[in-house]
Amino acid sequence: MLKTSSETGSAVLSGATMGTRWSAHLDAVDAADLAVVEAAMAAAVAEVDAQMSLWQPQSDLMRLNQAKPGDWVPLPTRLLTVLAAALDIGRASGGAFEIGMGDAVAAWGFGPAPVSNAAIGAALTAVRRPAHMVLELDPAQGRARKHGPLTLDLNGIAKGYGVDRLAEVARAHGLRHALLAIDGELRALGGRADGRPWAVAVERPDHDRRAAEALVELSEAAVATSGDYRHWVTVGAQKLSHTMDPERGAPLRTSPASVTVMAPDCMRADAWATALMVMGEEKGAAFAKTLGLSALFLSRGPQGITQRKVGPVFDTRSSRA
Repeated sequence: MLKTSSETGSAVLSGATMGTRWSAHLDAVDAADLAVVEAAMAAAVAEVDAQMSLWQPQSDLMRLNQAKPGDWVPLPTRLLTVLAAALDIGRASGGAFEIGMGDAVAAWGFGPAPVSNAAIGAALTAVRRPAHMVLELDPAQGRARKHGPLTLDLNGIAKGYGVDRLAEVARAHGLRHALLAIDGELRALGGRADGRPWAVAVERPDHDRRAAEALVELSEAAVATSGDYRHWVTVGAQKLSHTMDPERGAPLRTSPASVTVMAPDCMRADAWATALMVMGEEKGAAFAKTLGLSALFLSRGPQGITQRKVGPVFDTRSSRA
């Protein structure tokens, strides 16, 4: 979908991907062939989906999941790049970010198959080793192999990488003022053409409506949010997040309502938002401060939504007024 404004030299491109939509808000587009740009962006995110989806049976990730331990599996460079980043963040986060949770994700109904009580039981009792101890990558030969049972899930990092791919396409076509997005993951190339930063809303973590809770200004940076309000299952009276607790093999029982992270690229912002969500507000905020991450924690309490900011970049003045 293409929308343009001849008065400002701006355009909005968008399309479907990964069960949601991608978008590109562009400034200073006068010299660009927007139809070509839109096709290239659509192809870029389709490639990410084809390589990293759990919903496409023939995806490269599914081939790796289905391979026997010990067998080398040829993989494309982009998937190997994301796997390497995921393993690094898994180590650095002490296992809070863990891509080896594909069995639990599927068991609890967050994949293509329906909820399975038998699969939930297996996920809860599984003896797990961190993915970085089980998965071996060989980028030089373009391959990977598992050294034990492991079902990978890249939902906590693939959308962010998809946004980075949109940014790469924009740069390749000479566009220097762009805001790229997939769902709640965003990346800004520069600021707006008039020198202002891109204004981005951080969503209020409500299950039944969309509203802004806070604002962040982006210029040559990325921001991503992990929350309990977008995808969930209901067990009794409790809504359980799609984010898995690596220690339990089940959805998080206690966590912030959402965590938003700013980083230079969206792939890492996406992964760190998930990691801090798993850590929880107290540990996550301390960890973010130690690591130098800018993060915004939103939590529910008796007085409603509370905000906790780590780092200088978030304007937490609520837009609810």
